[in-house]
Amino acid sequence: MRDLNDLTRPTVPSGAIQERMTAETEERRGVVGPAPALPDDAGAPAGLRTALGEVVAGLAPQIVELSHDIHDHPETGYEEHHAVAAVADLLRRHGIEPEVGVYGMDTALRAEIPGGGDADAAAAGSGESAGTIAILAEYDALPGIGHGCGHNVMCANSVGAFLALAALARSHPGALPGRVVLQTTPAEENSTAKEILAVRGMLDGVDAAIQTHSYAHDVTHQTWLGVRRLRVIFHGVPAHAASQPFMGRNALDAATLALTGIGLLRQQMLPMDRLHAIITDGGQVPNIIPERTELSIMVRSKYLETLKEIAERVEEVLHGAALMTGTGVEILTSEYCNEVPVRDNGPLLTSWVRSQRERGRDPLATGVLPETIAAGTDFGNVSQRVPGIHPLIKVTDRPDVALHTPAMTEAAGAPTGDAAALDGAYGLAAVALDWLHDAELRRAVRADFEATGGAIDVAGFWEERTGVRPRGDG
Repeated sequence: MRDLNDLTRPTVPSGAIQERMTAETEERRGVVGPAPALPDDAGAPAGLRTALGEVVAGLAPQIVELSHDIHDHPETGYEEHHAVAAVADLLRRHGIEPEVGVYGMDTALRAEIPGGGDADAAAAGSGESAGTIAILAEYDALPGIGHGCGHNVMCANSVGAFLALAALARSHPGALPGRVVLQTTPAEENSTAKEILAVRGMLDGVDAAIQTHSYAHDVTHQTWLGVRRLRVIFHGVPAHAASQPFMGRNALDAATLALTGIGLLRQQMLPMDRLHAIITDGGQVPNIIPERTELSIMVRSKYLETLKEIAERVEEVLHGAALMTGTGVEILTSEYCNEVPVRDNGPLLTSWVRSQRERGRDPLATGVLPETIAAGTDFGNVSQRVPGIHPLIKVTDRPDVALHTPAMTEAAGAPTGDAAALDGAYGLAAVALDWLHDAELRRAVRADFEATGGAIDVAGFWEERTGVRPRGDG
């Protein structure tokens, strides 16, 4: 019971739900069973995967050093100048010259390994190209708590995988039948940079894209929600709050009613919908009726169709708040600001599972981890354009550690985070090798992608909507 003599501190949330979810995860693991893995006779040859493991072991100190360097220098979105320089310097030390500032984004970097000929097509007699696979990397941090999403580990995964494949190509001619691209993608936390990069050509000529995400569990696929970001401005009429309040139109009242309406709307939302909002401008002084207020709102849902529906209902609430207060309202969003749900590719995930079992991990199958702890990522915008995977890798031995917390920041820089950096680097490289060497796997990947909807027009998804006016890139 709360001590009423000391109301200066918040109450401590109960840990019962985390304990319950941990128990449910174990129960579901027994029911769902293990995640399917690529058979030993599929994908890249076993000897090449063994050689890959040796290369990763040789690169281990540099992979961990990169993870620690980025962890120790947290930078928020579009400000990742130290991180992009660290990645570029490491690539140059290995004889790879990256291009920095690609697609008009200062902290985006791109490098490529051209591949050594289509050995796979010749061997299989398929006549088809091995194509291009992209490894994406994030390295932005959160304000205040640093790398509480573990992007330092994720960057080390991707850069380590790319360096390992480059080294393998040098030591084993023909090891890479196709092209491998490393593309860093800034500002996952505060923007939708992957959408901007995709629109500007990041995925042109790319056949598949892969990356990891730090987590408290090893998981093949966890629900990732789509996100609609709204910037809402209420315009009122200022007045003296004491002598002539009746001459004003209170923009703060409109913001308050909007937040109340959003709170009430939560009663009728779908179980996997999420709404969160803050007031970024609430007026200047209390004795003037606020002329202007501003809200920042995030609307989330599990499916594209339901994301559009809940976004429309939120807009109705905002218009209603303006009508009730006699204020004007602008609902602004960028054409690039929306994250769509992640669509993980089943055959590619079997390759990931095999790679992680080779490292002593056992990723949970889809449906084992409760989806109530889902979040969002702009990798969804990639996975709806080309086949992709975004598996989660465990960076802590504590299952109760959540993303976006100081505890996750600590874990991402701890030995458990270092182990994840190395295992993830091997895993991404192994998936790329499997893709490049196995035409049958590539066909299965494409078939799965088409069966689950194929490429969608992400950029045009909101075009028929008239209630929101695009403005800017943020």
